[in-house]
Amino acid sequence: MATEDDLKKAEAEDEAGEPEESEASEKPKATGEEVELRAKSDSDTEESSDAESKEADEQEAGSPIQLGYQRYVYAAYMAGALLSAFLVAKIGHATWYRLGQWKPELGEPQDEILFPIAGLIGVGIAVYYWRKVEARQYVNEVAEELSKVTWPSRKEVTNSTTVVVLTTIFATVFFALMDRFWGFLTDKIYTF
Repeated sequence: MATEDDLKKAEAEDEAGEPEESEASEKPKATGEEVELRAKSDSDTEESSDAESKEADEQEAGSPIQLGYQRYVYAAYMAGALLSAFLVAKIGHATWYRLGQWKPELGEPQDEILFPIAGLIGVGIAVYYWRKVEARQYVNEVAEELSKVTWPSRKEVTNSTTVVVLTTIFATVFFALMDRFWGFLTDKIYTF
């Protein structure tokens, strides 16, 4: 049961903001490392809350938001449109050239006509596959999985390449020596 003195001490602690140490409730003092860790975690918490508030402010201000893996989906459709347009232009050029040889009145292929038509066909193919739900879902899933890929560091690539090169050199030398040895041995056997 609390006495009046204990109640007065508790009120004084609340007003002062610092608890008075009593012999009965001594807490172990934190070491310097623990104090530094607490300070770092407090500053990390403040930095993360500052970053979150900045992101919220940017979103409210209408600034562009990162697309994440979705940017790869858009890039894939753009690359598909360009590749389709390129192939259509090349096929159209070759076809016009062959037709021009067969019917001379068609003349040489005119790229100023072929390229815009090929561009429209490429865009049309990209839009067709963009509107197709199954195709777009598949491309989204592929891009999402590829975004989870972790690339090796420079050191890992260097180490792996060194292992492959050394193993290849060792295997080449080993099999060359084995070939010479067995060649020498079979020459001796067949020359008797």
